[in-house]
Formats: sequence, structure tokens, C-alpha cells
Amino acid sequence: MRSFDDATRRNIAAACAAFARLSDAADAPALKRAAVVLALTASSDGDDTAFLLTKRAPTLRAHRGQWALPGGRCDAGETPVVAALRELDEELALKLTSDAVLGTLDDYPTRSGYLITPVVVWAADSAAIRPNPDEVASVHRIALATIERDEAFDFTAIPESTRRVIRFHHQMSLIHAPTAALIYQFREVLAGRHTRVTDLEQPVFAWQ
Repeated sequence: MRSFDDATRRNIAAACAAFARLSDAADAPALKRAAVVLALTASSDGDDTAFLLTKRAPTLRAHRGQWALPGGRCDAGETPVVAALRELDEELALKLTSDAVLGTLDDYPTRSGYLITPVVVWAADSAAIRPNPDEVASVHRIALATIERDEAFDFTAIPESTRRVIRFHHQMSLIHAPTAALIYQFREVLAGRHTRVTDLEQPVFAWQ
């Protein structure tokens, strides 16, 4: 268990700082920039550290009803960190400043034309989370112990690609890349491993 306290915050910040992040922005100028947030907060029982996972509203034009980390496209002139904090506020009414940022993970290029930067933040006070119903159907606190289990992730193959498809087993659902890939890399960073995930494939339904 990773208690939700300042010691855990310092340990995760140190793990992020030790991670040699790769940025593909210069090599992928045609991709649209986007950012997502791994927002760390207290678990449902208040003891463990968890991250926030959302289910997208069924009325959205793209990827409706899918599991996702809070986030979205960067506005003109925004850095990924600024975009991530703005999206967190817009989706969950969780207002954080740059002081809450613990680090960033590898950029992940998607089949749908985005380059996603994952931003890890510490949300010390998340009691006032209010999901925006236009964007978020529900919000869930996933304890870090959940993603550190050996059986939390698996890999499979699809005929449309030679790359492995990653799957995160959450409750009775399978969560795929990009979300699963980003969560998996965060799990690896927590363990002190520099595991790359840009070669992990998305299912065909996420290619659009």
C-alpha cells in the first residue's frame, strides 16, 4: 500500500524525476498536441494513493463512453502541462497549479493523429470533485496497488498490426491504449523501470 501522505508524494516525485522521458514532438510535427493527467489523490477508503480515471460522456462526438484519463487537446500556445491542468479543471472542477506537477511521462502518438503528453500531478484536496456532465459520465479512484498487481495488464495480438495490444483489467472491463499504455508506463516508473510504451498498439476501434 502507498499511503496518501507527503512521504508518498516525495517518493513519486523522485521516481518521475529519475525517469528519462522521451519527447516525440520534434519528430511528429503533423500530430495534434494533447495532454492527459494522472491525478494522484486519496483512494475511496482514504488510506491508499489512487489516480483518477473517468468514463467519457455518451454524448461526446469521439470515443464516447470509453475509459479515459482526464485531458484533451492543447489550445494554441499552451504547453502540455498548462493544457493538462486546464482540462482537469474543465472536466472535474479540480483546480491545481503548476506546483502540483510531479513530472511528465513519454509522449504517446495515437492512431487518431494526436501526440499525448501524460502529466503526473498531486491532488491533495479532491473532496470537491464535480464531474462535468457534458464530458464525464463518472469518475473513479483507482488505487495504485491495483495497477501494481502482476495480473493487472496483459498483451494480445490483432491481425491488423504486428505490434502488441496492451489491456488493463479494471473490474469487469478491459481498458486499451492509449489509456492503458500510459497507466502501464506510470506503473513501471513507480517501480523504477524505464519501460517504453510507444510501440504498444491500440485496438482498431480506437484508430479513428
